[in-house]
Amino acid sequence: MLHHVEIYVSNLDASHAFWASILAKIGYEESGHWDGGFTLINGEDAYLTFVQVAKKYESHPYHRCGVGLNHLAFKVKSRDVVDALRQYCIENNIRSLYDEKYPFANGGKEYYALFVEDPDRIKVEFVAAD
Repeated sequence: MLHHVEIYVSNLDASHAFWASILAKIGYEESGHWDGGFTLINGEDAYLTFVQVAKKYESHPYHRCGVGLNHLAFKVKSRDVVDALRQYCIENNIRSLYDEKYPFANGGKEYYALFVEDPDRIKVEFVAAD
């Protein structure tokens, strides 16, 4: 079982504003915050830690289509939760991906999901369990 994920970010304040607020909508809360990072937990799944990237590595931009992490996917309780998250993203100018295909970007009518980007353009997916 996955224990935790640590993600280096280019702007800790922007990442905190994004991740802490959107994940609070699905039950995560902040369990730690220090000058260089913060951790979010929900008590059921792996926790997430976000750390300010060191100056010497700032020039190495992230791209989800390159080697490394493509995206993080979160299972949520229902399609209503996915819809509420989408509305939250619209109201807060969070960039949605594949919006023209929402909520069936993966094709078919069974996989109900929202895809957005964080401030560093990491793809984040919220998929309904039902």
